[in-house]
Amino acid sequence: MFMLPMLLFTALLNPLFNHQGITILAYLPNGNPVTLESVLYGIAAAVMLITVISWFSCFNTVMTGDKFVYLFGRLIPALSLILAMALRLVPRFRAQIKVISNAQKCIGRDVTNGNLLQKAKHGIRILSIMLTWALENAIETADSMKSRGYGLPGRTAFSIFRFDRRDGWAVLYILTCAAIVIAGVVTGLYQFRYFPAISGQWSGFGAITVFAGYFALGVFPILVNLKEDFVWKRIESNI
Repeated sequence: MFMLPMLLFTALLNPLFNHQGITILAYLPNGNPVTLESVLYGIAAAVMLITVISWFSCFNTVMTGDKFVYLFGRLIPALSLILAMALRLVPRFRAQIKVISNAQKCIGRDVTNGNLLQKAKHGIRILSIMLTWALENAIETADSMKSRGYGLPGRTAFSIFRFDRRDGWAVLYILTCAAIVIAGVVTGLYQFRYFPAISGQWSGFGAITVFAGYFALGVFPILVNLKEDFVWKRIESNI
């Protein structure tokens, strides 16, 4: 919900400063025109912004550390381990600092207790405890990896994922849709111009095919989730 105000703010901000375009809708009090092209460009830019934020939010939720290790563990084991640790770093630190803050609050040493100077001291104490925990956790992680033979030749790795027929069909579907999208980019069917006048290819078999391919590619995760929800509810109803 926080992205909806961002969408409206970004969409309304562009026409106030961008006055390009030939279709004038109104005039601002300072005499600058509000054009249809600038309004549509602001809406497109705002949608693009919140879409990128949504992509990264979904990516952070779906792509867990074990999935990274499964995908790249054999090709680039060191980099996959670094990526897996980096992805879980912020969530773990946030959870741990919340635990430390709650513990300090019980003894009256939280950042909400005392005057400004005392709050600063309490905050520094919490950060000090957090850094100590991080260093100790790093040593324990290193010892655990060493005891499990990390880096030794011939070492095997456990994974709960298996590439089966469903994954093959999904990859084929994604590659087909991606090929349609790439073909649209190469042939220029995706080109769109806002200024000075709106121009783009809206109709025709080629444009419709490219847009349909992009829609099919974008809606694929939603269809997969809906199918999984349906199967899960059906299993629950049979219990």
